[in-house]
Amino acid sequence: EDLNAAKFVHTGTIKCELGASVNIEADPNKEGFFNLSLGKQKFRMHPVNSRTGAIRLEDPRAEAMWLQLGNKSMLMSQKKGERLADDCKAAAQVAVEEEMKKNPPKSLFEGADAPK
Repeated sequence: EDLNAAKFVHTGTIKCELGASVNIEADPNKEGFFNLSLGKQKFRMHPVNSRTGAIRLEDPRAEAMWLQLGNKSMLMSQKKGERLADDCKAAAQVAVEEEMKKNPPKSLFEGADAPK
């Protein structure tokens, strides 16, 4: 499951809020691993199964986590309990965000649609 999740990780330079950007590249020597950098900080990450459907990469040594949702991603320090980079968007995530603006998802408080 973890290796399957690796197929969906957005790679390349991804722009974040406040002018920051992260660079994510697949490790050519180890399938399923990624090298992520934020400025001078470097992380070696691997996918971790997520029950929510989000893509989650972790660097256990640096205690960092990359969380990739449909419309944005974030880099979090588990050690410090803070976000290192937020509102990061690859091109595919920008497209999802634009679609969500045109067709907003249903609120959790609205309930399920009746069966047809």
